[in-house]
Amino acid sequence: MKKKVALLLVCSLLGCLGGSACKHAEENKKEETEELTKITLNEVAHSIFYAPQYVAIEEGYFVEEGIKLELVTGFGADKVMAAVLSEDADIGFMGSEASIYAYQQGANDKVVNFAQLTQRAGNFLVSREKMPEFQWEDLKGKDILGGRKGGMPEMVFEYILKKHGMDPDTDMNIDRSIDFGSTAAAFSGGQGEFSVEFEPSATALEKEGTGYVVASCGVESGYVPYTAYSAKESYMKENPEVIQGFTNALQKGMDYVNTHTPEEIASKIQPQFKENDLDTITTIVKRYQEQETWKENLIFEQESFELLEDILDSAGELEERVPYEELVDTGFAKEAAGK
Repeated sequence: MKKKVALLLVCSLLGCLGGSACKHAEENKKEETEELTKITLNEVAHSIFYAPQYVAIEEGYFVEEGIKLELVTGFGADKVMAAVLSEDADIGFMGSEASIYAYQQGANDKVVNFAQLTQRAGNFLVSREKMPEFQWEDLKGKDILGGRKGGMPEMVFEYILKKHGMDPDTDMNIDRSIDFGSTAAAFSGGQGEFSVEFEPSATALEKEGTGYVVASCGVESGYVPYTAYSAKESYMKENPEVIQGFTNALQKGMDYVNTHTPEEIASKIQPQFKENDLDTITTIVKRYQEQETWKENLIFEQESFELLEDILDSAGELEERVPYEELVDTGFAKEAAGK
């Protein structure tokens, strides 16, 4: 009798812990009983900036769409694009400028963008000193770590400087030789007076007292199609149901971040960022949510694509204008959004 009561108590306790455990158990069972389609996704960086994607993973949305996702971090759009072109990755997640570069270089099987995740730049300007009254003109004559030449972080930063009437080549000294994934370490090591940083690096520099966030590039540059998902045109034609399922899962993740608090989102994605404590993740999510980083849907609008080309042109990285229809397919995103 005692054993029976104990068993009932255990079952009751498990029931109270309930939703999450049961859901994961059901997902595992689904993986075991159904044949899932394996997709390799190569992401440009593993960042809280891409919260909707990690929500989709942690909530099991990809499994619900019949997809077993293998996530690989490429550490740079050039490396992600190389993986897609060589077919080491089925889908690439990176700045859309990479698809334009590949097109300009004459890629036989063009890489097409089918879903846009972020609509603002995700980087912040970090100073060595606290500057509560910071003005962009304060950068004149300063040494700045801008990120890799031709990459979105560096190009958006220079786009902002030009908006404020400054010449990036003569009004300050911008180091364009360091990949954006390595600038925080360089800054922490004493290089530069300012640095353009993603999260969680910006917050980490603040916590260690090495730097202070003085401005948001995302707010200053306006709505920019910063990161999107793309795949070879041939892969998309051969696997439309896979691309649609993938996009559906992402849309569910997007819906989640647009209807939940920073605390709820942070708690959901924490397993993806075990090196960061929950308070840090929450701070970063709140910062991104407040500046409307994430779109309501994944539709890559023509106006956004043309703004991207304006930024590339301003940076001297655009050989000629590429027609929107050549490198963007909105069909999957519209279907996922019910439009």
